[in-house]
Amino acid sequence: MMTSLINAKHLRPASGPRGLVPRRPTRRLVIVVRADPVICGHSVEARNLAETALLRGYDDVRIVSWPVDRLRETGLPLKPLDSISPYSPGITVERPAPVGDYKVPDGRYHAGIVGRLVELFTDGVPTVAMALYLSPHAFAIAEARRIAESTGLPCRVTTIAEAVGSDVTNIVRSCVAEGRLGPAAAVLSTFLSFDVCVAVSDYTKEVVVAAAAEVDTRLGTRFAAECAERVAISYPAMDTRAYLDLDPAEVDARLAARGLRRGEYVLFLSRLTTAKGVDDLIEGYAASRTRERMPLVIAGNGPEAHYLHAVAAESGAGDSIVFAHDVDDAEKPFLMAGSAAYVLPSKPCPDFTETFGIALAEKMLAGGGPVITTRTGGIGEAVGDCALTIGVHDPVGIRDSLDRAVLDTPPDQLQAWELRARTHALQFDRAQVFDRLFARLEEQEPVAEALG
Repeated sequence: MMTSLINAKHLRPASGPRGLVPRRPTRRLVIVVRADPVICGHSVEARNLAETALLRGYDDVRIVSWPVDRLRETGLPLKPLDSISPYSPGITVERPAPVGDYKVPDGRYHAGIVGRLVELFTDGVPTVAMALYLSPHAFAIAEARRIAESTGLPCRVTTIAEAVGSDVTNIVRSCVAEGRLGPAAAVLSTFLSFDVCVAVSDYTKEVVVAAAAEVDTRLGTRFAAECAERVAISYPAMDTRAYLDLDPAEVDARLAARGLRRGEYVLFLSRLTTAKGVDDLIEGYAASRTRERMPLVIAGNGPEAHYLHAVAAESGAGDSIVFAHDVDDAEKPFLMAGSAAYVLPSKPCPDFTETFGIALAEKMLAGGGPVITTRTGGIGEAVGDCALTIGVHDPVGIRDSLDRAVLDTPPDQLQAWELRARTHALQFDRAQVFDRLFARLEEQEPVAEALG
């Protein structure tokens, strides 16, 4: 087993003082996910579920992910390793090494994860195994459980699979369009083999059911009906405490370190990809009256970073646009809390559609000025009626909403808006989400026994 050095200090020792064997865990949670350092809302969700599990009596929590070197090779946007906050003691991040050599052209890392899961599933500890993303994580858990059960060793495992929109757009929908129905059926069948099936939003469930219906039409299967009946909604789990009751003095100090002042900048903070609509934001900001009053801060990193620098330079407002590619999780709440407005003009793209909008809910928790966004995908569920909404590809709407939020709304209305937005976002607190999700396990067998 290969474990990231940043988490090595949180591993349980092989033996205790004077060679004593550590106490055997009584309840285990295993989460398979693209974990830190990947910049992804679901890596954050995995952390939040893991931390909450410790408070709910799980005494062995494992996050099983991919080796950092492999993550770098994929081109996924990554945080600097030294910016990652440590997990609480009792949470172990495992990054199993690949199995096989150059003669195995693919699947080596998957085999490593499956093998490690088999070990965890067959040691007799009652275990809940959760996959965040269906492909490949649900495949790994399903295969590991099948193998574990075939060994004859004690296997007390209950499974949860969480679907996101990209599971459908990347696999199911694209395979249907190409006439490759086998892979599409594999994703849906694997999803439905889990004891508890959830989606991160109502929008995501609708996408899953619609894609399943396309497969049913071609194959004569009944995936859509089963998905409609069995898939529940479990919104992403958020650490609301990280965004509430921020010390005003620390907010000001953090902003001063960036050359910013509270209420005197517009903020975008997310991945720099086409689907986030940053090019539309730059165009709308450049045409606004707000531009004359305060800068636009574009915080984040991603594959479109160089392109967006060029867009900003050509917009005529380049001198007023500041890029910050090094913002870490600890600084994020303070930048959000200090902004005069937060803009995320997300738009649907072939390879990505916003299935919830975690950053929007985080901003509403942190306070500060209003959120300006679209109704793309599941964003409406994240923001409710607590945001200024615009159309997709709508720089004019961005311009007008910016000026309304920053220049034309009285302070008392802004404060009332802020309080209403925070109240809405509190429903996504990780403890509430965890409890609602894991209550579903009580309806499953053999969960009653597994949870003791």
